[in-house]
Amino acid sequence: MAATPTSFAEAGTAGTEAAGQAAPAFSPLYQQIKTLILQSLEAGEWKPGEAIPSEMDLAARFRVSQGTVRKAIDELAAENLVVRRQGKGTYVATHSEQHVRYRFLKLMPDSGDQASEGPADRAILECKRVRAPADVARALGLRTGDAVMQVRRVLSFGGVPTILEDIWLPGSSFKGLTAHQMAAYKGPTYAMFEVEFGVRTVRAEEKIRALAADRAQATHLKVAPGTPLLSVERVAFTYNDQPVELRRGLYRTDTHHYRNELS
Repeated sequence: MAATPTSFAEAGTAGTEAAGQAAPAFSPLYQQIKTLILQSLEAGEWKPGEAIPSEMDLAARFRVSQGTVRKAIDELAAENLVVRRQGKGTYVATHSEQHVRYRFLKLMPDSGDQASEGPADRAILECKRVRAPADVARALGLRTGDAVMQVRRVLSFGGVPTILEDIWLPGSSFKGLTAHQMAAYKGPTYAMFEVEFGVRTVRAEEKIRALAADRAQATHLKVAPGTPLLSVERVAFTYNDQPVELRRGLYRTDTHHYRNELS
């Protein structure tokens, strides 16, 4: 585990040396404290679902005011990296929590909501270790030919196959991943990544386009070839903007729609 500064004085250079998360020397003090807290999250000092120290304790640790710490935590909470619980404290966000388990799944049933629809049934078609082709390696920040885990699965809602997904994961971070493990885990897949492999996904980027189902895709989704599908390509990132998953999904939209909130 990386050494964590115990005071802001010690953190003066640490805050500017963290790869990718460095806060420039001229950044506001609360931003520098935010960077130091992120370093501790990335180093695994506090696990998903665990409480982080109180604002008072963090203020003492970094030798800054409690208000400065509060402002840093406010930003972390706004970015869904931590969760405030009234009267209990602040906790590292986790995909296991009910209210965030569908954070990256924007496909909604035309009637009702995701919660009422219930979790998807997962059929794992493939789970194997392969060498990354150029496009996958580029998306994951790897070299062409590096080891990746490739998973193909179908997600069904109410017995209807609705999503066909291809998932690629860095082989070094997901050693030992099996089809049984993917199928048997009862919670969200991103929660499994946290619990089983210590990989926390904190944000994602998506590209969306429409296409027509080819024969193989149509067979998996039980639709006619040529049926319009929504193609969603997602890259998920952990701390430091490190990509940890490439996911390409084909969505049926005859009983579902893609819903996003813009602000």
